[in-house]
Amino acid sequence: MTTNLISLLIESPDGRLGILMSALSGIAAALAVALAMTVYFRMSYRTWRDVVRHGLAATSAAVLFVFVAYDTRHAALAYLGLNPSKPAVEFEIRMPRETLTAASDTQIELHTDRNQTLALVDGVSDLADGRALLRGAVALNHRTADRVLVVSLPGKGTFEFRLRLPAEPHRSEQFGPWHLADRVASPLAGSLAPQDAYTIRYRVF
Repeated sequence: MTTNLISLLIESPDGRLGILMSALSGIAAALAVALAMTVYFRMSYRTWRDVVRHGLAATSAAVLFVFVAYDTRHAALAYLGLNPSKPAVEFEIRMPRETLTAASDTQIELHTDRNQTLALVDGVSDLADGRALLRGAVALNHRTADRVLVVSLPGKGTFEFRLRLPAEPHRSEQFGPWHLADRVASPLAGSLAPQDAYTIRYRVF
């Protein structure tokens, strides 16, 4: 997923600009401290006060570099809607290969009783049983147990998966069990398609 997140940022001018500005501001501050430290280190020190100032300068530089790394990462996640202070859902959806032609043709949204959030589509891979696996992630911005993941494929249909999560879900390193789609609508006058061919599993991180 990390590679695809980076690719998305590279392809997006707004995201690239925001992260670039954040990184440049940090680098400029770091260079200023580095220049000051270079001048300072070339001066001889003879007292314990000079040693203390030397140590404080080195500590300040280390803290600054950590802040730059954190600020850049935070800007990237914020642009993608994945706030590290809030939980998010990583999901995997299995469906017939003929239904899913490419990840770029897919739009996934998280619908709740309070808002709608666009999900990040991470990629598609083929499974040994002839189905395709669609991966992605979406932020959980509100406290609510009413969450439905809506997958829209142009010309193929709309697939709805209810996320069985509490209003304040706990984070987990493992995916949960597979669940069938709660609703599958074909583009033919809203008729229903078989649900057992479409399954989802997810985890909160």
